[in-house]
Amino acid sequence: MASNSCPALFLDRDGVINIEKNYVFRPKDFEFIEGIFDLCRKANAAGMAIVVVTNQAGIGRGYYSEKEFNYLSDWMCAKFLSNGVKIDAVYFCPFHPDHGIGRYKMESFDRKPSPGMIFRAEKDLGLDLARSALVGDSLSDIAAAKAAGVGHSIYFSKSDDSADLAPDLAPDICLSSLPKVIDYLFPV
Repeated sequence: MASNSCPALFLDRDGVINIEKNYVFRPKDFEFIEGIFDLCRKANAAGMAIVVVTNQAGIGRGYYSEKEFNYLSDWMCAKFLSNGVKIDAVYFCPFHPDHGIGRYKMESFDRKPSPGMIFRAEKDLGLDLARSALVGDSLSDIAAAKAAGVGHSIYFSKSDDSADLAPDLAPDICLSSLPKVIDYLFPV
């Protein structure tokens, strides 16, 4: 990758940006997790692109449409902007191999734990994955980061302990709050 490529902060959406609830697709149900704007402001200040990579099987299951997802994404990005943060891109995978309906019932290289969305962002935005970081709240997020060669994989969990995780899926670190993620990625 060219030396002028920039690193990115990859974020899963549900459980990292917003509180995990069953299939959030309306602004009224969207609650930002404490510290997300601070984390992203630090990343922007450090020259990192902010990229959301999110599985959205709720689309594939017929719970909401791509139009509704895009409306919520636009609303979310506007909220970030009003808090001083630019989201560079939002990638989503609506497909599910078992529970998808119609054209959404299929395997997809974009569906985490596969790294397709990360690779698309790398190509589209000219990113340096080795200097990038991913924050995710599921092992499929960590697996996607590792498969793509993302430099730092951060498991956002209720506990700071990764002892119960399989070694091949072990993140670089487990952290239980976004302020701890800030301290890890941007030490003073």
